[in-house]
Amino acid sequence: MAAIETIDLVKKYGGLTALDGVSLSIPEGDFFGLLGPNGAGKTTLIRILTTLIMPTAGVAKVAGFDAVKDRAKVRNEIGVVPQAMTSDLDLTGFEIMDIYARFYEMPKKERRERTDELLSMVGLRERAGDLVATYSGGMRRRLEIARGLVHKPRILILDEPTIGLDPQSRHVVWELLDKFRKIDKLTILLTTHYMEEAEALCDHVAIIDYGKIVALDTVEGLKKQIPQKDVVELTIPNFDADRAAEWVKTLPAVTSCAVKEDTLIVSAEGGARAIPELVDGLKKMGANITKVTLKQQTLEDVFIHFTGRPIREEEVKKVSFLLGAGVPTKWGR
Repeated sequence: MAAIETIDLVKKYGGLTALDGVSLSIPEGDFFGLLGPNGAGKTTLIRILTTLIMPTAGVAKVAGFDAVKDRAKVRNEIGVVPQAMTSDLDLTGFEIMDIYARFYEMPKKERRERTDELLSMVGLRERAGDLVATYSGGMRRRLEIARGLVHKPRILILDEPTIGLDPQSRHVVWELLDKFRKIDKLTILLTTHYMEEAEALCDHVAIIDYGKIVALDTVEGLKKQIPQKDVVELTIPNFDADRAAEWVKTLPAVTSCAVKEDTLIVSAEGGARAIPELVDGLKKMGANITKVTLKQQTLEDVFIHFTGRPIREEEVKKVSFLLGAGVPTKWGR
């Protein structure tokens, strides 16, 4: 059974179509990334999956339950970490966890055991009695991940969870998510604009643009769909570069080879794996290789190919999907 499934999902705000026939199937246990520029439909999709708004048409199922007809059941199965920091600064870390556990009617003994377990796992057990106002940004984010897991959900939904964090805190959050996924056998749905985050964490990635899914595959599968490949540049001074290029083009991994002065510019599948064969072959031909550089294909290249623009050019708005983003005020933002 799919952990999350949408079929021809549509959401309209008057004349604005925020989602235009979105169909997804996220298997149980998958770490699924959702990439897209602002206004692409990411927030709207998450708001439907978390039962905050209803679709105009189509079906959305979460943990096997209909997100419209079985809203209470869906909410019991999901943990949510919104983009904005929402923990009350005037409460302690323990109080935050305890309040959320009470929302799910967990017995007192179970609440305390689960809170203690989660705060230990996110490295906040010693700070449980301190006000959240005294926590750093990274600590607050770790607390909110723990808060989203207090009721042992089957699915964790995170909206830009590391935005605004320093690189060290970001990597700590990555490690936590990977650990919780393995321990609790979670399905995780993540929206992010950090390409390295999606590459590091996600099993599958979908790119959404103008309310439509324009690409969906594993990270490696997406890279194979675009014409750009890894580029290896080899500098071979005082050698017949044209002759070398003719030989390079015969290699199975090579898709093209151009000559620029004394440098071969080689486009290849799996550039790092191709380098040893390139170097050995050119040396056997008598070439003296003075420099080798590798530019690997990235998820950013994939994003540009499918959307026509880099995601980093997009303004990243620090908003919560509890309010929504990109929705005109008159349509109920």
